[in-house]
Amino acid sequence: MINVSLEAINAELAKRSLSEFIKQAWHVVEPGTPYIHGWHIDAICEHLEAVTNGHIRNLLINMPPRHAKSLIVSVFWPVWEWLGNPSCKWLYSSYGQSLSTRDSLKCRRLILSPWFQRNYSNSFKLTSDQRAKTRFDNDHMGYRIATSVDGAATGEGGNRIVVDDPHNVTEADSKAVMEGTLLWWDETMSTRLNNPKKDAKVIVMQRMRQNDLSGHVLEHGGYEHLCLPAEYEGSKHVTSIGWSDPRTEDNELLWPERIDRATLEDLKRTLGTASSGQLQQRPMDKEGGIFKIEYWKYYRELPSFSYKLQSWDTAFKDGEENDYSVCTTWGVTENEYYIIDRYKAKIKFPDLIRMCTLLYEAHKPNLVIIEDKASGQSLIQSIKKETRLPVKAIKVDRDKVSRANAISGTIECGKVLLPEKGTWVADYVDNMAVFPNGAHDDDVDSTTQALNELVLYKRKDTRVTSLNYFSR
Repeated sequence: MINVSLEAINAELAKRSLSEFIKQAWHVVEPGTPYIHGWHIDAICEHLEAVTNGHIRNLLINMPPRHAKSLIVSVFWPVWEWLGNPSCKWLYSSYGQSLSTRDSLKCRRLILSPWFQRNYSNSFKLTSDQRAKTRFDNDHMGYRIATSVDGAATGEGGNRIVVDDPHNVTEADSKAVMEGTLLWWDETMSTRLNNPKKDAKVIVMQRMRQNDLSGHVLEHGGYEHLCLPAEYEGSKHVTSIGWSDPRTEDNELLWPERIDRATLEDLKRTLGTASSGQLQQRPMDKEGGIFKIEYWKYYRELPSFSYKLQSWDTAFKDGEENDYSVCTTWGVTENEYYIIDRYKAKIKFPDLIRMCTLLYEAHKPNLVIIEDKASGQSLIQSIKKETRLPVKAIKVDRDKVSRANAISGTIECGKVLLPEKGTWVADYVDNMAVFPNGAHDDDVDSTTQALNELVLYKRKDTRVTSLNYFSR
């Protein structure tokens, strides 16, 4: 009979699971702080494991401070991955060198600890020639380098490019600093992947501004987004690995076992108006704006509709700095308006005509409306000439803010419903919430246009119903 110790079994379990590794290694890194588990730790670990296994290549994690993000991503994860892949090369950075160095030292101390050496000394060994504070190597050619946004650019490449808190809170209002960070990411760190087809980039941070690094990469696309607000606000965004926020109640906390209500309220008072971004990952004041977050209602299943409509806000150029073309598809019941779908892309004119046709065929709306403006006039003419779509040109006689205010009451009353698990819903709600101060207003334009038209339709429908009744 093979005699296997309990410690050996636990070590093998930790080697197979990042979450389990964190539980067992916590006492080494944080000896004075008891480990308190939270479901968000499992969520982060599941996504980091997906990066390790090659299922996710670009990952963005937004979460509040004091929820163990740096320990999980910058200390435990690289050590854990080295257990199975010790040749992996890591480049870590933060807004300041001191933060990067701090986590580098914790990482190295974990590897050199008696607990780690007792259980995993056969996996790899640190080499004696590279054991500086900002860099250490192992005997399988793997290394971990710590640098910073404002530091000298390293000439080394990596298999994992990780940035943990790229923005300094005290400099969040500096346009020059913000733009400098985005330039550093695009032109320096993002180019350091050893194998751009297989290696991975991970960003973990709290939100600062709409144009911070999170907003920048979300704008350009290509990132899996794990968003963990301190308080639940109803969004059920689903990631590519099938994960969604397990919370169900409004204002439910992210880590109540450690950050309880009183602690969170203290954080809110300390952060002030910045709490919306840093705690909720929504860089705006929840009470500000025309379309407040709490206005939105959600549905699980679609009812039958008496009328369906598609609303287009168009832009023909597909350059990164140009606006999106957005189409929202709506269904009407007796008392409510359902957003069935939303299409959003930077698209050229020939593709726009094709998408109009494809979306019409997918949903078969009673009417397709397009704003009769410079970018929409050609589309209206082409659709009328080349297709049999029921298209209507919409002339706008008021400014955007006036149009938004006119329909905000309908949304505030809970008459506009979004799909509970739509992959596009979180982005849509954010874009609506930051209007009129956001980078793009295409969702707002499509929405205001649709609701104005649908209100007119319901008035006409009610009038026709009444006339039919009295003519009996």
